[in-house]
Amino acid sequence: MTRLRKVIIFIFCIAISQNSEAQNPNKLLSLVYAKLNKTNNYSVDVNIKVDLPFIKMPPIHAKIYYKQKDKFNLVSKNIAILPKQGFVQLTKLINDTNSFTAMYQNNEILNGTKVSLINLIPLSDTSDVVLGKLWIDEAQQLILKSQITTKLNGTIITTYEYNTQKAFGLPDVMIFEVDIKKFKIPKAVAADINTTQKKEAEKIGKKGKIIITLTGYVINKGIDDSFFKKQDNY
Repeated sequence: MTRLRKVIIFIFCIAISQNSEAQNPNKLLSLVYAKLNKTNNYSVDVNIKVDLPFIKMPPIHAKIYYKQKDKFNLVSKNIAILPKQGFVQLTKLINDTNSFTAMYQNNEILNGTKVSLINLIPLSDTSDVVLGKLWIDEAQQLILKSQITTKLNGTIITTYEYNTQKAFGLPDVMIFEVDIKKFKIPKAVAADINTTQKKEAEKIGKKGKIIITLTGYVINKGIDDSFFKKQDNY
């Protein structure tokens, strides 16, 4: 464990020790994962709207296929920009409790809902994730917001809105706020970006948004493994 990670853990330990109402974060995470684990597989239609200052592109229509535990496929006729932090990476992270230290920080009110803020600190220096923060609706075992800091893509903040598939912990809307300076753009898109605008956005530390609307979930109807081997547009 590097010195930086030790310092981060030490700081959070001090904060927790000063909070007499500190809860058991691993128990809460296990409840969240238990809800997500009800879904063995699903397919869903997605509409992806990219709001980055150096990219002009219409909304992209695509379809997502997922199967436990980490099979994921995005199918689209067009090039799609989709941060992986909100999908497979986050689910894998909270499932492997041996790969991180979970620390309860405090309770907050997020958009009128009482949430518990949990910090996740990976124990391995080889992990792409440096630090994770989850704002969890404890009453419904739902992640309402996440902040994942990675080595490759910087910090990505995601907010989740639920409606039709709340019982499975699957969102209807996901809004990603990305750090333009570090966010990796697919090579096929990079060729068409406005380089001047991108450099200006990076210089002033501008943020961008990717808004994903998910409709028409088909859950636990079965998806063959061979489907994921044939194509992987993700």
